[in-house]
Amino acid sequence: MPERVLRKVWAYFDALPSPRWPIEYRLDQAARLELLADLGVIRHTALLYPHKAAMAEWLNSWGLAFAREVPNCVPTGTFFPEPGAAGYVRAGLAAGLRAFKAHVQVGAYDPRDPLLDDVWGALAEAGVPVVCHCGSGPMPGRFTGPGPIGEVLARHPSLTLVVAHLGQPEYAEFLALAETYPNVHLDTTMTFTDFTEKLAPFPVALRPRLRDQADRIVLGTDYPNIPYPYAHQIESLVRLDLGDDWLRRVLHENGARLLSPASTPAS
Repeated sequence: MPERVLRKVWAYFDALPSPRWPIEYRLDQAARLELLADLGVIRHTALLYPHKAAMAEWLNSWGLAFAREVPNCVPTGTFFPEPGAAGYVRAGLAAGLRAFKAHVQVGAYDPRDPLLDDVWGALAEAGVPVVCHCGSGPMPGRFTGPGPIGEVLARHPSLTLVVAHLGQPEYAEFLALAETYPNVHLDTTMTFTDFTEKLAPFPVALRPRLRDQADRIVLGTDYPNIPYPYAHQIESLVRLDLGDDWLRRVLHENGARLLSPASTPAS
């Protein structure tokens, strides 16, 4: 994120009374990127999201500029329900944005807002992944949960939606969306870690469905804003004991498919 935005995010986590959330990778940008390379990460996003209007378009410009400087980063954008949203999303796609982030909880907006209908339509048509925090964890919002985003999918069934945190805590309901819609994926961000298992444990009974959706589960980490070492997320997936093929798809193949290098945008 832009440094001044990231500092505000860190301040939010620092102020949480419970659970305690120490930022594991409170490093400057150069050090954060160097560590990603050392960890073997070959492609990643820069997930940006606004908490108010008149912010998303600026974030998209930053995302494009950042990706030009960081070859391993997929150009990432965002949006907000506001007049002109469809226009700047289409402009961003034409300029090379290849992934988007939507945060229904932080943005406190209804994903069914008519101002977003053309946005979802443009993203579905482009086939770019939209990482969406729409589950009700860690704190529910007015428009979180599978219901509102499920109505968006009913209207745009080809949308490539990546549900953040496996939809925590509504794991079963979001798995059902992946079982229903061909391009719905779920990311593993913080799920199965010791930290999250204390707050919203993933039901053991759902593991067979998780295994069956091997092509729809993708690695997510929330690096650098996590309260434990990066490796712990990987360890938490290994200890599920769902097999090497499942791990290979989750840790590499599915992400590589979704974040394939963009073609040169039309001038």
